[in-house]
Amino acid sequence: MLTPTVCVTDRPREDETAAISNGLDEFNTQETGADDQRELAVLVKDPATDKVIGGLVGRTSFGLLFVDSFHLPPEARGSGLGSEILRAAEEEGRRRGCRNAVLYTLSFQAPGFYQKNGWSVFGAIPCLPPGTSRVFMTKEL
Repeated sequence: MLTPTVCVTDRPREDETAAISNGLDEFNTQETGADDQRELAVLVKDPATDKVIGGLVGRTSFGLLFVDSFHLPPEARGSGLGSEILRAAEEEGRRRGCRNAVLYTLSFQAPGFYQKNGWSVFGAIPCLPPGTSRVFMTKEL
């Protein structure tokens, strides 16, 4: 085998990232016998245009619900819609057999929102800008 080359990029092609993800998925399935990774999205749509204006994107795997991204436009915040979206994702995670959930948020984003919804902090790592941290949270489902 030739010596592989190493390339750093900020613009990988979809097939390149798929090669890595698929390789890891295959390894995990071989090691565990489980092949349960699935995407999950809870979408909020504008009723007039059917355009997505916010929501939650995540995945389930090995009994865990991962929340990867969660966004609502400012005018939709504080109405209870965010909690409804989070509950819907948690319920879908339970339906898929997940026992726990995990996410990270930035200290200036929404740790208080998640705590209000029953999530607990299990770690924080300082990041930029100074005074900011990534806050890691979990919840038993």
